[in-house]
Amino acid sequence: MSGEESTSRSGTSQSGGASIPYNYGYGDKISESGKVPRFNGDPEEFFWWKTNFYSYVMGLAEELWDILEDGVGDLVLDEEGAAIDRKKHTPEQKKHYKKHHKIRGSLVTAIPKAEYMKMSDKSTAKAMFASLCANYEGNKKVREAKALMLVHQYELFKIKEDESIEQMYSTFQTLVSGLQILKKSYVASDHVSKILRSLPARWRPKVTAIEEAKDLNTLSVEDLVSSLKVHEIGLN
Repeated sequence: MSGEESTSRSGTSQSGGASIPYNYGYGDKISESGKVPRFNGDPEEFFWWKTNFYSYVMGLAEELWDILEDGVGDLVLDEEGAAIDRKKHTPEQKKHYKKHHKIRGSLVTAIPKAEYMKMSDKSTAKAMFASLCANYEGNKKVREAKALMLVHQYELFKIKEDESIEQMYSTFQTLVSGLQILKKSYVASDHVSKILRSLPARWRPKVTAIEEAKDLNTLSVEDLVSSLKVHEIGLN
């Protein structure tokens, strides 16, 4: 099924993160969630795509993401994801199968043909997604090794002498994003303290002024960087 097919509302939407009832039909076009985010096969883009795909699926229904993570239960599928003895399914099984086929179709639409061929032996959306994540994120040991390396880089992070605040912040954000991918994230106050400690000696008066005037536990990274950029203009 094309990823550009969507569900039709059987209830009204609610704000504040409330759930929305859906009718998981096949014939309706997506009106609000847009097209399925496509993965271009670039390892550097995988986390960005995965985040977009999660938002897309959750915009359709939480149940679809649950199927992607938890599987299809007792449904028996062939290598193409089609149900075996579909006519013998109970009404509840038929409903679950339709939901599974919808999220599987969205996943197939989202990935390049070359990626699909690598997992053509996987019948369920869960198995396909797990294979994709393992390929681009690595197994548990690989992720732990990457996390340790990034933590080490984070702890030793320093701004270079010829680097601007904008360049420093871009490098720092890339490092933080990598830690978040590997579930080794820090809180905002850690980032604020790390950036202040990374500045060279000529920034010491500014760092002291910020530490005395601001509560580092509530100061956002964005506000800190904006303040540093203003000071940088004066220094230059």
